Amino acid sequence: MVQAPPGSGKTTLVPPAVALAAGGRVVVTQPRRIAARAAAARLAHLLGESVGETVGYAVRGDRRTSSSTRIEVVTSGLLLRRLQADPGLDGVSAVVLDEVHERALDSDLLLALLLDVRGALREDLALVAMSATVEAERFAALLGGAPVIDVPGTLHPVTTSWAGPPPGVLPVDDRGVTPAFLAHVAATVRRALAEREGDVLVFVPGAREVDRVCRALVGTGVDVLALHGRLDAAAQDDALRERPGRRVVVATAVAESSLTVPGVRVVVDAGLSREPRYDAGRGLGGLVTVRVSRAAADQRAGRAGRLGPGAAYRCWSEADHAHLAAHPAPEIAVADLTGLALDLAVWGTPDAAGLSLLDPPPSAALDAARRTLRDLGAVDADGRATDRGRSLADVPADPRLVRALLDGAALVGPRLAAEVVAFIRHAEGYVP
Repeated sequence: MVQAPPGSGKTTLVPPAVALAAGGRVVVTQPRRIAARAAAARLAHLLGESVGETVGYAVRGDRRTSSSTRIEVVTSGLLLRRLQADPGLDGVSAVVLDEVHERALDSDLLLALLLDVRGALREDLALVAMSATVEAERFAALLGGAPVIDVPGTLHPVTTSWAGPPPGVLPVDDRGVTPAFLAHVAATVRRALAEREGDVLVFVPGAREVDRVCRALVGTGVDVLALHGRLDAAAQDDALRERPGRRVVVATAVAESSLTVPGVRVVVDAGLSREPRYDAGRGLGGLVTVRVSRAAADQRAGRAGRLGPGAAYRCWSEADHAHLAAHPAPEIAVADLTGLALDLAVWGTPDAAGLSLLDPPPSAALDAARRTLRDLGAVDADGRATDRGRSLADVPADPRLVRALLDGAALVGPRLAAEVVAFIRHAEGYVP
């Protein structure tokens, strides 16, 4: 278990060390596609090679590896699919799970299944978990009492400025993030540009807010770049590339960890996050906008202290800060569990019995997920995965939408079915 703050180099230094010690191929997980590609590019650059040689990556729809690849960076979801198809992980000597503190459903389940594999099939499989926050001891206990390697922080001091919105301006209403609050975020960026030197990294909750703040910053005299998961790879790479002149990068939580945005000396944080939640009334999950946790706010602010003394402008008051949650809620406690329940059924443990999950799934939510899967024909009366369920599990999306996609493709054609499902996914709040 490795615990180290963002920017300490764990993502670039630990995987090569594990590869030297373990031999064979090392798989490194990242929570997001953009982080997986960026980590592979950084590692390859340090080795003086191109991506796809010693270091490669695999994400949904894109893979760059070769027979000489020793370190493969993947998303947690992709490795989860791979593990379901090949529980023995043939040819893999070690798995390094990065950013486990984010507590995403995929990463929590992946760790549990890897521990199951190590206990039943692969005693030789080395597992390393890496975290940026304080739950290292819990993860170490889950790993069987693994030692905790605590790397002290090396960040420069970061000055905090409280920049709460004007009276009467609410960050969020029934329609989402308010235009008035986004205007306040843009005004805070302009203030930061006037008061500080260096590039500015701005955190807002979703892609829509990124676009609106970018438009509001036109005319500042600096480059304004967007960074979120819906951009194509070229646009994402452009935001992560060093360039002459000053710039503002407006990003979602993809820039909170795993990624290094070069040149940043100032952070402007809207203090909002978009997280999955289960709506029992509708029987569906979706993304909702919530206040950021204190741990996430500290992690965001720390991005300003990598190159030298920096500054963080928080778009909320110091009094409001004291009422924030200490840590973000684990997805397993608040999100729709239909996808998790299907993965458990495919694995052969529909009730999660015997799996080493950091937090057990809430029984009511898991029961509701099982009922949904039975209605979809994905599991039988005993909770075991059917052939249809296994087909649904092969597609990394909500099982309800996958069922609609597969059935709809046979009725109206793949393209129209995909367009309709994509529209539903966006309308239900699955897309940030």
